[in-house]
Amino acid sequence: MTPEELEDIAQRERETQREFPQRVNVCVAAGCLSCQSDAVKEALVKEAASRGLGDQCQVKGVGCMGLCSEGPLVSISTGHLYQHVSARDAGAILDSLQGSLVEQLLCPTDTPFFQRQKKIVLENSGTIDPERIEEYIACQGYHALVKALTEMTPQQVIAEITTSGLRGRGGAGYPTGLKWSTVAKAVGTQKFVICNADEGDPGAFMDRSVLESDPHRVLEGMLIAAYAVGASQGYIYVRAEYPLAIARLKTAIRQAERLGLLGANICGTGFNLHIELRLGAGAFVCGEETALIASIEGRRGTPRPRPPYPAMEGLVGQPTLINNVETYANVPPILRNGGAWYAQIGTEQSKGTKVFALAGRVRNTGLVEVPMGISLREMVFEIGGGIPDGKEFKAVQTGGPSGGCLPRETLDMPVEYESLARAGSIMGSGGMIVMDETSCMVDVAKYFMDFCMTESCGKCIPCRVGTYQMHRILSAITDMSAAAQDLKLLEELCDLVKHTSLCGLGQSAPNPVLSTLKYFLEEYQAHVHEHKCPAGACGVKMLEKVDA
Repeated sequence: MTPEELEDIAQRERETQREFPQRVNVCVAAGCLSCQSDAVKEALVKEAASRGLGDQCQVKGVGCMGLCSEGPLVSISTGHLYQHVSARDAGAILDSLQGSLVEQLLCPTDTPFFQRQKKIVLENSGTIDPERIEEYIACQGYHALVKALTEMTPQQVIAEITTSGLRGRGGAGYPTGLKWSTVAKAVGTQKFVICNADEGDPGAFMDRSVLESDPHRVLEGMLIAAYAVGASQGYIYVRAEYPLAIARLKTAIRQAERLGLLGANICGTGFNLHIELRLGAGAFVCGEETALIASIEGRRGTPRPRPPYPAMEGLVGQPTLINNVETYANVPPILRNGGAWYAQIGTEQSKGTKVFALAGRVRNTGLVEVPMGISLREMVFEIGGGIPDGKEFKAVQTGGPSGGCLPRETLDMPVEYESLARAGSIMGSGGMIVMDETSCMVDVAKYFMDFCMTESCGKCIPCRVGTYQMHRILSAITDMSAAAQDLKLLEELCDLVKHTSLCGLGQSAPNPVLSTLKYFLEEYQAHVHEHKCPAGACGVKMLEKVDA
């Protein structure tokens, strides 16, 4: 595939698109599909055919449009967006292409939810058909790969990534350029690139949405990374609970291989990369690099001590590059526009944008991409639309089970790696759960500890026993049966588990407890000393205690 051949495909696809003066895009990502958006698309196709509009109106399925709480979502060529669409609305929507808009279905797009976003990773989501490589190519897809292979050395590619300041979006925030450079310098008989798509945080769906909406973008990022570090084999480790993402990845791999963009002698340069899927059984611990490698190798997914790090000794003992879905998705636009362009976005220490899954007690739930450094207040009250039902904001939990719960006084804090860490939380992979006054923070901590306890692989005693004991104490507190000394024991256990566990799961498991103890200690004390839950969430258990 030469640059000229790639541009020829792009040009033909653009001309095909221009043949349709009218377009209707239906979201067919998992969120809208759960609301029967497939039936909406089918009804629109049938209605257009019955009106003889097959050569004038294009109806196609596209990826996530972001505002998942209002699905099914349908966008039309006039630039308007419809929400809560059903199959029976097909006729009215087609009428609106040349007539009056369907007012009762209109979704306002001049709101902060849409206007405050800056889309880099999600720039194609909601606009292209994720199952057609031609549409991806027409949006500059694979142009960065061809540029890298034909105009740049591997060292120049790594230099651009380093200049960009991109940090790993899987949670730890390790500098991507430094990781790539380490793997490139490592010595081995073969090198590997792995995409970590084992997204397991409760309330998180960023990676799943990117894979469902723009799978070729992730493949292109992996190809560029493999060229930069000298790898010839790649794996995408994705959990089996993502059947739609898996199906679209398989389609994307076949299409890229057919066009010579994946496989042997890519673009006639002698560069080879084969990518295979590996399905995970849903173990949260397999999001940890060494546990993920063990699972790919067919062994039980448990972590091992580091060093050696995977960059030096990873899959089958060879140098291995592991990045997550969002990290790879950032690579093509960085190569197209330059590392300096990307470095201008965000903050001094946290460059670029971040994709968040905004969920919980907030009006607008869905997928958002914003510049690093935006405040929590802007996320919750502008983009999120505030708290529904007249309730008061209480906390926002970032970083999944490994993150912390941040109160009202942190709302003006910028969302970046270092500031979140100082506040007692983490960026994580991008989950953000908003809680209102009806949430009991002790119960929230117990929920996340139950998750960590269940997901612990059991290999190391601090995590296996410590999470169980912390959950036992938290259960006693919510049951109003805990003693005063239990609070001190809980803090001691948090310190022990945090500093002696083998991997990140155990080391970060105490974060929800520590953050709620720091910011909501009065709720713990009310449960222990007054046998009451200030939020009323543990009210039934309290009454049972009093009756006894």
